[in-house]
Amino acid sequence: MSLTVRPIGRAEHLAFVDRRPSVSHLQLPSWGDVKSDWQAESLGWFEADGRLVGVGLVLLRPLPGLKRYLAYLPEGPVIDWEAAGLERWLEPMLARLKRRGAFSVKMGPPVVARRWSPEAVKAAIADPGAHRLGDVEPTSYDQGALDLADRLRAMGWRRSEAGAEDGFAAGQPRYVCQVPLAGRSLEDVQGGLNQQWRRNVKKADKAGVKIVRGGRDDLPVFYRLYTETAERDRFIPRPPAYFQRMWSALGAEHPDRMRLYLAHHDGEVLAAATMLIVGGHVWYSYGASTSRRREVQPNNAMQWRMMCDAHELGAHVYDFRGITDTLEESNHLLGLLRFKVGAGGEAVEYVGEWDFPLNRLLHKALDVYMARR
Repeated sequence: MSLTVRPIGRAEHLAFVDRRPSVSHLQLPSWGDVKSDWQAESLGWFEADGRLVGVGLVLLRPLPGLKRYLAYLPEGPVIDWEAAGLERWLEPMLARLKRRGAFSVKMGPPVVARRWSPEAVKAAIADPGAHRLGDVEPTSYDQGALDLADRLRAMGWRRSEAGAEDGFAAGQPRYVCQVPLAGRSLEDVQGGLNQQWRRNVKKADKAGVKIVRGGRDDLPVFYRLYTETAERDRFIPRPPAYFQRMWSALGAEHPDRMRLYLAHHDGEVLAAATMLIVGGHVWYSYGASTSRRREVQPNNAMQWRMMCDAHELGAHVYDFRGITDTLEESNHLLGLLRFKVGAGGEAVEYVGEWDFPLNRLLHKALDVYMARR
């Protein structure tokens, strides 16, 4: 018997999330408030007896001049992805979104397919014959997750090309870096830092770098560093209102959902970062730093403090978010991969984002538009 999918209220959505070990912050009701340029709707999956068994935050982006929408469930929906009859879950969702006016649906199953240990990544970077992480033998893999891709293809879904190889492309990253914390002492986690990381953390401490928790009033300081980082690393910064919305919306939902950390040295803030917390999963969200006084290693000190705080919270993972899949020395993102893996992080591959065109003509038009941007 198929499930029923219908809109639910924020309280019901959040209560379901709170009963789980963790859910992506992109599937929280509050994330719809952050993404103000999208329309947001909470959906619930119900059994015939009325039990709520799944939820999803859907972001709807209208086509200019038309009441037709791209429907997007980033790192969702929150359903039983191991269920034998996946059609039972996804077909009523597609039917509901089609009635809502969606011409295409994009989702990102929060299912891990493969993992590479820090040692395996380090060896892959050093191997001149290895060009992409996806071509390197993983340390572990989940056959069920690999089978999921085949099941989705058989149902008419197709993997999105955007974000498939590069952790910083459009959509959510397929490859991320995660430091496992579950069942490990803080000494174990510290032992996972490579020699350079341990040396830099000590250097920052000796130089007098102090890491402090900031508040809403410190967001302008963070933003100044963030725009400097954007100019240095050649990316388009988000507007300041975006971070104000994040702080307000996430904080209203839970007082400790979002944190801000600042690295002080000799009266100046040299680095800052935001951290997000949902259940046992902690994410490093946005980072910013100045080019001045890099020799005192404020970024290593700040990340180590955030990892320590995540461990103290009882988190099972500290998530550095997106990494590049390329192992080429010429790629400017390789240094960031080294930095994150050096903290003891595993490279993790999700099954990726998937598209289902409900109106093939409009979906194709969107593909062409996005390719030209």
